Amino acid sequence: MKKLLLLTGLIFLFSACDSNSNCEDYSCFTPPEAFEFEFIDATSGENLFTNGTFQEEDISITDQSEDSDVDVVFISENDYNILQVGSIGWETENTDYLIEIGEEVSFRLLVDADRVTEDCCSFTRINSVEIEGAEYERQEETGVYQILVE
Repeated sequence: MKKLLLLTGLIFLFSACDSNSNCEDYSCFTPPEAFEFEFIDATSGENLFTNGTFQEEDISITDQSEDSDVDVVFISENDYNILQVGSIGWETENTDYLIEIGEEVSFRLLVDADRVTEDCCSFTRINSVEIEGAEYERQEETGVYQILVE
């Protein structure tokens, strides 16, 4: 009887291990986190969309490697105006975006991202983020990049 219980336990243990290594019955997907930007007056600390300095239609983002426009979302809610770029990290890529707000603001967003799968789950690993041509601060609590404009 003890041998039968031991044998049953071993069979259960090995079958459980085998099913964990098979990802067919396991679905786990994490989309990449969007990049969010707030444009701030470097002197006053005011949001430049909220105070009327910039308008949503002033925004232009171009993928420099493909010379094509990039879709963005402008979030304007309760005087909290931010630009959201959600197209980065859906695949392994090096991104080079030129972000312009009228003629006053121009900077490049360079991102090295890998789309990986580990333990049956796919997710994006951001290897590096560079912002060239603008002074900025990243808000650790929210992840928002505050672009400081003179």
